[in-house]
Amino acid sequence: MLAARPLVVVIDSHLEERDQIAAALEPHYRVRDYADVEEAHVRMSGKDPAVLVVDERNRRRSRGELVHSLRNRFRQVPIVLCGTQVDVDDGADVALIKPFRRSQLVNAISSLTNRRIEGSWQDLPNPHPATLRRTLETFNGLGELLATGEELAYQQVVETCDPLVDAVTDSQYKLLLAGIRGHDNLAYVHSLRVATMLALFGYHIGLREEPLLILATGGLLHDIGKMSLNQDIIDKPGPLTAEEKAVVRQHVDGTIEYLRDHSDVPKGVITIASQHHERLDGSGYPKGLRGKHLNDLARMSAIVDVFAALTEERRHRPARSPEATFAMMTTEMQGSLDQRLLKMFRDLLLDAGAASWATA
Repeated sequence: MLAARPLVVVIDSHLEERDQIAAALEPHYRVRDYADVEEAHVRMSGKDPAVLVVDERNRRRSRGELVHSLRNRFRQVPIVLCGTQVDVDDGADVALIKPFRRSQLVNAISSLTNRRIEGSWQDLPNPHPATLRRTLETFNGLGELLATGEELAYQQVVETCDPLVDAVTDSQYKLLLAGIRGHDNLAYVHSLRVATMLALFGYHIGLREEPLLILATGGLLHDIGKMSLNQDIIDKPGPLTAEEKAVVRQHVDGTIEYLRDHSDVPKGVITIASQHHERLDGSGYPKGLRGKHLNDLARMSAIVDVFAALTEERRHRPARSPEATFAMMTTEMQGSLDQRLLKMFRDLLLDAGAASWATA
């Protein structure tokens, strides 16, 4: 069963704008909206939301007094304050200056809802809290590197993934996967799961040390080109148009271009990034490569990426169970995925316990 999505309460005295914000958030969160603070407090009595989104026009006095009133009524609930002149100095956790993009609002709420999950990492045994914090920090920093064209320090990525590989070889990876369950940074969750599963797959077939680091770092970096795309398209709650699909497919070229021009990453990492969407029957992208042109590394990364994507809850669909995913991969995708490697991967994951691979 999927975990309940975080509840976001929107407080705005202007009905039209309140409806617009609620409509923008509903694909991602459960939403309740109210005209004023008093109504929200009465209706939400005993049911603290994950985040409050409040328009500054609800204030009768200063913005600081508005936030103080909200703190008294909703205790420790994070607050996103929206307006034309708002500032975090007003006491809110996040201040969004109007007009703002939908993606800015979603990203702000995502960072706030993740605080609880990230705070729970401290309860994990060492070195897992540090491993999760560092992988998240490294992953989030990739977006800025792409935007500025600054060179990626690949050795830092290796050092980030080294404890992840240790967790795989010590059979401690389930703690890491449990730690990111429910985390709202979907790109991070996907990349860390791919990195973990690729390293586990490699370990299962007899790879050790450096090859496992290639798999783990390749998994963490394989989708970074998406960070430079329009996030409203990436997070679109419904089906993509043909034009939007073409935009999303550009992430592979963006990833390859950056890794080749701005880093010293090994060839194996480039292969994972460039070929995880290629398929044996030539139906993949970006080059439509066929069977003999895809080595085991490309075939493994394709299998892991598909499995990870289908077993993750997305904005527009629920997650599939591991069993249902493997059924689809062995029937509908029989000609496009390496079935010999897929059987090995399936046996490995199901032997480890299907519940380990759930994201909710």
